[in-house]
Amino acid sequence: MCRLYSLKGEHNKAIAEGERAVALNPSGWGVLTNYGNSLTFAGRPEEAIPLLQKVIRLNPLGPAYIYNNLGRPLLLTGRYEEAVSAYKKAIQLAPDNFYARAELAATYSMMGREREARAEAAELRRINPEFSLDYLPAFKDQSSGEKIVSALRKAGLK
Repeated sequence: MCRLYSLKGEHNKAIAEGERAVALNPSGWGVLTNYGNSLTFAGRPEEAIPLLQKVIRLNPLGPAYIYNNLGRPLLLTGRYEEAVSAYKKAIQLAPDNFYARAELAATYSMMGREREARAEAAELRRINPEFSLDYLPAFKDQSSGEKIVSALRKAGLK
């Protein structure tokens, strides 16, 4: 329920469900992943970071998306070098992970590393030629999503 509410943009409900799930299963990496993502999209990325770091400690060989999920709040809090490391780990585990490539391109763009941002954008277009910036994640504070989209435009994506 936490994830579904978050995807619908019902952030208060998502967080309430996430808190309930964590109370029932405090070491469940899937539970912590969904709750951490909900906190990120609700505009509370600082709170999400330690939860998502715990996910990686609990499941260091887990799926690539656990590293994407950590990268996003790191990006939103300006911890760019750490975000780059998280996205690179996601790409190492799943080279065609276009979400990690998109957010890595955005991170590089925000860092002023335009050449690297454009290289990631080109790789993203190779993997997913239909990629479009029309999708804006359901952030509670739309400026967070707009910040990422603006950085992706700067990297050459449309």
